[in-house]
Amino acid sequence: MASIRTLASTGTLFIDFRYEGKRCREYTRLEDTPANRKKLMRLVQRLETDLAAGTFDYASFFPGSKKNSKAQGGRVETQAVVSVVPPLPAAMPIGAPFAAQWGAVARETPRFEQFAATWISENEVAWRRSYRRTVDDIVQKYLLPRFGERVVGSIAREELLQFRSELAKVPGRKKETLSPRRINAIMNIVGLILKEASDRFQFICPFYNIKPLKIPKSEVQPFTLEEVKQILKTVREDFRDYFTVRFFTGMRTGEVDGLKWEYVDFEHRLILIRETRVMGEQEDEAKTTESIRDIRMSQLVLEALQRQRARTARLGKYVFCSRDGSPLDHNNVTKRVWYPLLRHLGLKARRPYQTRHTAATLWLAAGENPEWIARQMGHTSTEMLFKVYSRYVPNLTRQDGSAFERLLARTIGGGVEKSADANEHTDADGSLSGALEGADHE
Repeated sequence: MASIRTLASTGTLFIDFRYEGKRCREYTRLEDTPANRKKLMRLVQRLETDLAAGTFDYASFFPGSKKNSKAQGGRVETQAVVSVVPPLPAAMPIGAPFAAQWGAVARETPRFEQFAATWISENEVAWRRSYRRTVDDIVQKYLLPRFGERVVGSIAREELLQFRSELAKVPGRKKETLSPRRINAIMNIVGLILKEASDRFQFICPFYNIKPLKIPKSEVQPFTLEEVKQILKTVREDFRDYFTVRFFTGMRTGEVDGLKWEYVDFEHRLILIRETRVMGEQEDEAKTTESIRDIRMSQLVLEALQRQRARTARLGKYVFCSRDGSPLDHNNVTKRVWYPLLRHLGLKARRPYQTRHTAATLWLAAGENPEWIARQMGHTSTEMLFKVYSRYVPNLTRQDGSAFERLLARTIGGGVEKSADANEHTDADGSLSGALEGADHE
C-alpha cells in the first residue's frame, strides 16, 4: 500500500510504495503541511488504483524518475523525481501546465470545450431538463469564453480564483452583480468538469481548497392570517381559488402551476405531487425525491378545487390554466395579478413563494404535528421547520411562555395572569375554516 512520508533530513514529502515486489520511493520538494499532503493524496489514490488493476506503468506515471539499477539491501531507490515537483522558474506563466507546477503526470489532455461536451453527454441522462439547461447556460455563457480553448491539464488554481473574483463583478439579472449563490453554481460546474478530467487523465485537479462563497441567509416573510383574509377577499375571482390552494397547501410555484387533474384525488381529499413545471416546461418528476408526496386537503382547499373543476376541467388537463387550457405563466401571474394586488392592499411586496412559508407558519400556529407539516411541505425532517419558521409562531399564537406559566399555575400554584386564547383564529378541531369564513365571498 502506498503511503506519504516525510524525509527527515529535509522535512519534505515522498511517496513510498511497492512495485513488482520491490520498494520504491519518489521524492518531492513539497514541505510537510496538511495542504501538501492533500495534494499528493490524489496522486497516491490513482497510483494504488492502477497497481490494483495491474495497469500501472512506472515510466508514464513518473516520467522524470531515474531508477537506480543497483539493488541496495533488497530495496530499489529512485533519484529525486522532477516529475513530482520540479523546481519552479522564478516567473512561471499563469497558463503553464498545472502538471508542471505541482508534479502531476504531464500527459496530453483535451481542450476544455471538448471535454466539457463529453462530460455533459455522459451525465445528462441523470439530470432533469431544467438542470441541463442551467448547465448549458453556465458552460456557454461563462466557462467557454474563459477556458474553452485551454487544455484541461493547463488550468491552474490561481486562474480559478481569479475567475471567481471576476464573476463577482459581472452584472446580474436583477442586481448590480452576480449573487454568491449564482457564482457558487458556476464554480461548482467548472469544478466537476476539472475533477472528472483529472481522474481520467491523471493530473492533480486545480480545484482544491476552493470553498464556496458564503450565501446570505434569506429571510422568510410569511403573511399573517389577517393579511391572507384580505388577499383572498380582494383578489380577482378567477384567481381566488388559485391563491387559496397556494396559501393552505404549501405547494411550490412549479407544483401548483404544473398540477394536473389526474393528481387531484377528491375521494380521499389528497393532492398528489408527482410533477412540476420549471422554466415553462413540464417536468415528469418533482423537485427532489422528498418532494413526491401527498398533500391533505383542508375543507377550504377541497371547496376551492371543486369550484375550479367546474371552471377548467373541460378545458384540459391542467387545474389552473388560461382560457385555452394551457398552464399558467407564473411570471405573468406575478406581474399582472400578484404585485398589483399587494400594492392595492398596501402590503409589503413579497414573492408568491411566500405563500408556501405562510402555510408552514399557520400549520405550526394551529398546533399541527411538526412531522406531519414536514411531510406536507416535502421536507426530509422537521429541522427546517424549527430553524426557519418557529420564530414566527409566538407572534401568531401568543404562546411565548404562557403554556409553561399555565403548567406552573396548575401544579405549583400562584398568581398567573390568564393568557389570551392561543387558538382564537382556529376552530375547536384546529382547522382554519372558521377564521376565513366569508373570505370566498365579496
